Amino acid sequence: MKNIKGSLILLITALIWGTAFVAQTSASGTVNAFTFNMGRSVVAAMFLIIVIGVRKLIYIKKKPTGDNVYSRRQTVVGGIICGMILFAANNFQQFGIGMYPEGVAASGRAGFLTATYVVMVSVAAIFFGKKPHPLVWVSAVGCIGGMYMLCLSGGISGVYKADIFLLVCAVCYTAHIIAISRFPLADGLVFSLIQFAVCGVLSGIAMAVSGVGDISALLSVKFELFFAGVMSSGIAYTLQILGQKYAEPAVASIVLSLESVFSALAGWVVLNERLTNRELIGCALVFISVMLAQMPSFFVTKRTQKECENEKTA
Repeated sequence: MKNIKGSLILLITALIWGTAFVAQTSASGTVNAFTFNMGRSVVAAMFLIIVIGVRKLIYIKKKPTGDNVYSRRQTVVGGIICGMILFAANNFQQFGIGMYPEGVAASGRAGFLTATYVVMVSVAAIFFGKKPHPLVWVSAVGCIGGMYMLCLSGGISGVYKADIFLLVCAVCYTAHIIAISRFPLADGLVFSLIQFAVCGVLSGIAMAVSGVGDISALLSVKFELFFAGVMSSGIAYTLQILGQKYAEPAVASIVLSLESVFSALAGWVVLNERLTNRELIGCALVFISVMLAQMPSFFVTKRTQKECENEKTA
């Protein structure tokens, strides 16, 4: 029952994240990426300050337990490091989305290319001494095939500069996930607040240095800014933490990977975007590869649970 509850929460999280691609695509034609991500990060940080304040009021009379004793050093250092990585990831993504020419299904294409980070994380595990399951290599090959259909089926001329930016974005998200795993004792909410604050400050500096920022333009994308800042960054992140407390890790990864599907559906419904047959095949291959990359963890989790049950009955 708990696993179902966690899966439903994570499904909502994936829906929010997938739909956020529409908000980002809509804003990309009006606001520069640095400006948008500065505003988005500031909104997210302000929202998290409120959430942390409410949490403090709720638990003010409770003494810390083993579940909520955090490392201040890991929280601060990890938040700063991940904030710098998030700055790169978010801006490569936003610049990439804004680079697509008219008529290209930017939301769906960006969603699936970004989702390749799931496969990248599985492959990157090799460098941390983990022997990959054969399915990981199958998923890697499938992912490459999917990207070929999505970006290269028309030859090298079919590759947009935006595709390259989004693949770099996926690499950055891979680094972000690995970095987060290095700080297991961090306070999740404060950690997130710090990373968004760092991302916002760096985006603001980049905006000022590049001279392309227009803060007043943010008023024209109020809804997009609210959705990306509060819903995608603030609420979805909190839901992710809550959902992963109930759902098994492997199941959580699979459910969250549906973000790419929701991005394509949202682009189709809201922005009337259309993917060609070849692009649809490419999206399908990427999605299947993302799912396959999670299967080894799924089997390990199931086997571990079965072993625990056998020990209890022994």
